[in-house]
Amino acid sequence: MASIATTKLSSKGQVVIPEEIRKQLGLKEGDQFVVVRQDDAVILKSIKKPVLNEFDSLIDKARRQARDARLERSDIGKAIAKFRTAS
Repeated sequence: MASIATTKLSSKGQVVIPEEIRKQLGLKEGDQFVVVRQDDAVILKSIKKPVLNEFDSLIDKARRQARDARLERSDIGKAIAKFRTAS
């Protein structure tokens, strides 16, 4: 369900997100956003702190993929070194 509201840009470049939209999204003071320019639109995407167990599942998935690909720890070090010299 889309919510529509208007707001203004302050002289300091600040934009107020209307209260109704802040409440709907559960936004609080100090929340962070990614700001994206797309053509003539500005898109704000809130950034939520990841839950620690999300990292655990990502690490488990990466370990399974590395094991399935038969990667060794030394392979990872070599890939990092190769990337650093290419940059």
